[in-house]
Amino acid sequence: MAKLRQNRLILAVQNLDRSTEFWMTTLGFARDFGDGSDGWSWLSRDGVAVGLGECANEPPASTLGDHSYVAYVTVENVDALYNEFRARGASIQAPPITKLWGMREFALLTPDGHRLAFGAPTEG
Repeated sequence: MAKLRQNRLILAVQNLDRSTEFWMTTLGFARDFGDGSDGWSWLSRDGVAVGLGECANEPPASTLGDHSYVAYVTVENVDALYNEFRARGASIQAPPITKLWGMREFALLTPDGHRLAFGAPTEG
């Protein structure tokens, strides 16, 4: 049987330089390869990878309402990650909260309006 090995989000962004700076400086991602001159930034942090493609003439994700959620990332220490992102100026929608389904989670907005959720299983 075929095995899925890794995933990479592919996100359309309005301004590649601005979005790349956000992902690298605010979210702590590093460039995997390329320099963005082809209209793409290929970035990753730990097991999460993203490809940012500049689409300046397309509607931004912020116009998509609930459809602007693009990822839910399970993490080891959601409160520490929240504090890291908050200290770096991320646009966080709400502090971490424990949900009925056994996850403690928070969400943030990228400059283009993509919504990312981060969560960790609660003990018990």
